[in-house]
Amino acid sequence: MYERYPTSASPQNPAGMQPPRSVLNAVKLMYVGAGLSAIVVIVTLATIGGLRAAILAKYPHYSSSQVHTAEVGFIATDVLSGLVAVGLWLWMAWANRRGRNWARIVSAVFFGINTLNLFGSFVQVHDIGTVIVAVAVWLVGAGAIMLLFNRESTPYFQQPKLL
Repeated sequence: MYERYPTSASPQNPAGMQPPRSVLNAVKLMYVGAGLSAIVVIVTLATIGGLRAAILAKYPHYSSSQVHTAEVGFIATDVLSGLVAVGLWLWMAWANRRGRNWARIVSAVFFGINTLNLFGSFVQVHDIGTVIVAVAVWLVGAGAIMLLFNRESTPYFQQPKLL
């Protein structure tokens, strides 16, 4: 009999290995991150009323038209990025649960981008609730990354060598 040729549809983890507890906990944190990202979208939409005052406080020389444009820009950016974040959290949870090493690396890259966005959010006009949830999202991401890259998780992500 011939041995099956490995395809991209076959699992990458060796011998159908079950994910260790650290990977399962990282995946759970990713689901929490998706939920928190959805909350960011809800908080953004719920605090639209306070946004006008925050913009005027930071930019008192803005005209009514400029304030409206800034409001629309902030809301559209936050809602769109929040929805994209929910999708990325879910995608990374799915791929990391299956032992895809590329997903562990991509998760780390996304965490780095999230870190830069968090620093940027401190200089932008935001409601305090949005910033608090953004910090919580960052902390969840930090926990997930630490779990994905610890000693217990690493063997699960090692791919068999293909000829």
